[in-house]
Amino acid sequence: MEYKSGLVIKSTGSRYSVLNDDNEIIICHIRGKLRLNDIRSTNPVSVGDKVKYTLDNEEGVICEIEDRKNYIIRRATNLSKESHILAANVDQAILIVTINYPMTSKIFVDRFIAASEAYGIPVKIIFNKLDRYDQKHLQILDEWRELYEGIGYPTIAVSAKQNEHFDEVKELLKNKISVLSGHSGVGKSTLINKVEPGLNLKTAEISEAHQQGVHTTTFAEMHALSFGGYIIDTPGVRGFGLINIEREELSHYFKEIFENSNNCRYNNCTHSNEPGCAVKIAVEEGVIAPSRYDSYISILQNRYEKYR
Repeated sequence: MEYKSGLVIKSTGSRYSVLNDDNEIIICHIRGKLRLNDIRSTNPVSVGDKVKYTLDNEEGVICEIEDRKNYIIRRATNLSKESHILAANVDQAILIVTINYPMTSKIFVDRFIAASEAYGIPVKIIFNKLDRYDQKHLQILDEWRELYEGIGYPTIAVSAKQNEHFDEVKELLKNKISVLSGHSGVGKSTLINKVEPGLNLKTAEISEAHQQGVHTTTFAEMHALSFGGYIIDTPGVRGFGLINIEREELSHYFKEIFENSNNCRYNNCTHSNEPGCAVKIAVEEGVIAPSRYDSYISILQNRYEKYR
């Protein structure tokens, strides 16, 4: 039996579009036994996976998934499973954030960062919709950028509608596999269309009444960039899962909290109620931003909840 190699560029649940070495797209499904191969997720195969397949009546059958270097997940909506893998084998995770129209909360940003850190994926943040911000919003934007850049997460501020600062965005994406995510309505599809106009991804206006976005991406999909690299567009999600991460590990994925934890009185300090906690002292002294500490505590207490 002849096996061929390919890259999964689209997942629609039961069918997968696989780009093979001859630059052909083959529609594939998976063998039943692969689905049961001790993989606790709603989608054993995800966008970004490198797979081996065979042909059966012109449709491919995925027989093997190569080892992943990393992946990013969210909690599955199907409660019988633990997780849903959004993308695998990515070079960076890019979070699209808006200060308003709709508002992205810091706890959502911090949860995304922690989940990406946990699975070994570098994070970059793009702040969108500069054209809609008044002076107050711009001041808040500067504060947010200072906060996250100070921790070590590069940021770019853009206007997808007015093509502001898109040279920086293209340079960020060039020759990398990037997963893009964020709340619905933050302008992911508009931004992607500006970067690669030929894609013509569907966009929709946000609800003025509720200041929330309308889902325009229903399945994760990988798109080739004409200037090199790929972007993976994911459905708008409200929270990312920190699956199989022990309570005591969470602080490892908040860089500044982990750095300050060496001076805690107890080795297993959770930085919540323990005496002699160096992290809480660092918060009081302004070394750690209160918003970051609040996010950490909220996730610690409700790590599988969804945040807006």
